[in-house]
Amino acid sequence: MTLKEQLHADLTTAMKAQDELVRATLRMVLTAVGNEEVAGKQARELSDDEVLAVVTREAKKRREAAEAFDQGGAADRAARERAEGEVLARYLPQQMSDEELAAVVAEAVAATGASGPQAMGKVMGAVRPRVAGRAEGGRVAAAVKAALAAG
Repeated sequence: MTLKEQLHADLTTAMKAQDELVRATLRMVLTAVGNEEVAGKQARELSDDEVLAVVTREAKKRREAAEAFDQGGAADRAARERAEGEVLARYLPQQMSDEELAAVVAEAVAATGASGPQAMGKVMGAVRPRVAGRAEGGRVAAAVKAALAAG
């Protein structure tokens, strides 16, 4: 079963269970997937990796919105955004620990022979495919920056 099919099946289950939060969240992410499929010159079916990228992007939006609502004093809206983020987290791969990420970054720094902040792009290019979907870009960039500063 593809990830998109899993999302549809879970949406059907949520509708039958009258679970408003899950239903609304899955409808939102499936709409985003549909929009991505028809974007561009030609409609196409997204691969599981592309659907995962859409789910990841939507989860990040929920996290950022929750922070913004917290800063704006709208705790109830922030709680809703966090709850939607938790629903989306079910479909994301397990996130890497800081230690695992640091090990991958250290390996990439050694493999590329990079040193200094000007080599950040080179190291990011080596690290990104290995951590795809399991570590957020900001975390990866911070880990690379720290490794290059220490090295």
